[in-house]
Amino acid sequence: MVRKLDIDGDAQADLAGHGGEQRAVFVYQMDSYHYWESFLGRNDFTFGQFGENFTVEGLPDNEVCIGDRYRIGSAEFEVTQPRVTCYRVAIRMNEPRMPALLVEHHRPGFYFRVLQEGEVGAGDDIVKITDGPERTSVADVDALLYLPGHTSEQLQRVLRIPALSKGWQSSFQAMLQQELSSKTTVGNPGLAGEEQPPAWPGFRQMQVARINKESENVTSLVLSPIDGQTLPLCQAGQFVVLRLLVDAGKPPVLRSYSLSDLPAVDHLRISVKNELKGIGSSFLCDRAREGDLLDVSAPRGSFTLRPSQNPVALLSAGVGATPVMAMLHSLVAERSQREIWWIYGARNRVDHPFAEESRSLLKQLSRGREYIVYSRPAAIDQIGADFDAPGHIDVALLERIGVSQGSDFYLCGPSSFLQNMRDGLRTWGVLTGNVHTEIFGSFEAITPGMAQVVHTPHLPQGPPGSGPSVSFARSGITAAWDPKFASLLELAETCAVPVRWSCRTGVCHTCMTGLIDGSITYNPEPLERPAPGNVLICCSQPNAGVTLDL
Repeated sequence: MVRKLDIDGDAQADLAGHGGEQRAVFVYQMDSYHYWESFLGRNDFTFGQFGENFTVEGLPDNEVCIGDRYRIGSAEFEVTQPRVTCYRVAIRMNEPRMPALLVEHHRPGFYFRVLQEGEVGAGDDIVKITDGPERTSVADVDALLYLPGHTSEQLQRVLRIPALSKGWQSSFQAMLQQELSSKTTVGNPGLAGEEQPPAWPGFRQMQVARINKESENVTSLVLSPIDGQTLPLCQAGQFVVLRLLVDAGKPPVLRSYSLSDLPAVDHLRISVKNELKGIGSSFLCDRAREGDLLDVSAPRGSFTLRPSQNPVALLSAGVGATPVMAMLHSLVAERSQREIWWIYGARNRVDHPFAEESRSLLKQLSRGREYIVYSRPAAIDQIGADFDAPGHIDVALLERIGVSQGSDFYLCGPSSFLQNMRDGLRTWGVLTGNVHTEIFGSFEAITPGMAQVVHTPHLPQGPPGSGPSVSFARSGITAAWDPKFASLLELAETCAVPVRWSCRTGVCHTCMTGLIDGSITYNPEPLERPAPGNVLICCSQPNAGVTLDL
């Protein structure tokens, strides 16, 4: 019995990566089995080995088109998308290259959506009911996403197919926007979020031009170029990585800090919270002096203001105010007419950075509003002057003060604050695409089908390798490369660094990571390289010391 979401007795195991209405039934062809037997020189396959629900005679990927409809038994189906390649097919086939081979050889297989539930049995005829519009084959759609060489005409054509699943539509929309832009870009925004290449490779020296105390525990450092050259304009919300020589004779410490003021061509401003036992923060807050030289990476990051006419809600807690402060500066500079909310949570007035700065900026906005909450107000803190209410920021507060549900929400703060706000906004009915977050520290891992066990990042066990150093900037560790690892991904996993991956062979770009410094080689070569300043860690190795945004 075939149902809307699966087949009785043959359901999907990992619903995060498979399943759902658009991927209810996976189809693979006997002809492709014979092809792979010949290509790989094997005869040990059994039907179902590619993970398919239906093993079929006919229906080749280069003839079946997205939107085609078929009747099998008493059920009716519609073709929605090619297979999304992942590491499991490599394991099932005992062939590490398999995810890439399926794409390169144009034999991915495809998914059915169930239009009419019914019974299906072995030996049933497959009868085509309707041709899909645009007559674009499964193989062509798969190549359009995963292989280089697409055109705007091809993208526009495939986007005219209503049956194409929403995820693939979003990817092709992102690719089309890149194709129609005037910028010459490299990389595939359909596989990974689009981000401009960093303005300079590695690190450049900058001078501490000014130091300002923002609150009891937050200090701002204004950094200026020492060569007199202007800086390329960054985007509000981005961050830089600092390479700090904290102790002579010891390896440098890497730390990431958000930029906290209006993007400018003559300086960068970072704002640092002096954390208890924080090696980098205590160095900057207690030991840095005006005139000191620091190694600074180019600004990077995708937590930036999106073009929109929606109201804007800048929500932050603690030192999470830093990137949204830059956004507030940017909105003032462009004389935005949007409704703009500055909503901030601190413990009390002593721990409240940017208080006067944010109020001054909001007065320059025709529709700027603020709401400040203190979790532990002191006796001298005044409601109406220093803050608006005791407590914490939550969705109930947003509803009470009149924040629009249709706003663009920009969130930054401690992980618990981000998780609570994301959950609350989703329950409130806010569109996922309208919620943007910046994470201090490691990214959330993506390890499809595997339980996520969080460990503190550490150096690999055993004697150190003899290769170049690999630094994980967000995790704060540096390890020597050892050729026993097949990829930077394997080294990161050995070090318990949170990582993201899916195919593990350079197809899907899930593992794309910022390459802050250094150079790498690819083996195997990915099907399409990422944009400059990024690296696919699943299929790369260092050929010089590297620093990764992990």
